[in-house]
Amino acid sequence: MWKLFLVVFWSVFLAELGDKTQVATFLFTAQNPVNRYLVFLGAFSALAVSTFLVVLLGSKVAELLPMKVIRILSSLGFIAIGIFVLLRELNAFRSPFP
Repeated sequence: MWKLFLVVFWSVFLAELGDKTQVATFLFTAQNPVNRYLVFLGAFSALAVSTFLVVLLGSKVAELLPMKVIRILSSLGFIAIGIFVLLRELNAFRSPFP
């Protein structure tokens, strides 16, 4: 049980380092240093609710589809996103106008 917790904790923690949510939270705190605890509470609550919704969605999808199908669809989704980002960057590199 603790192994799963630690794997999830470190995976999410490392993936979220420096992402746009942290940058936004940093900026809110810089603009409101006196209310830093309210900024923390707001950011914490938003992340907790969004994570809760994703966990609910994931558990429902796991009830409907076999794990093999979920892995294939997830893999295809990541590949599609990667191709999209790569093509967008290649296009931006070729064109002097964004």
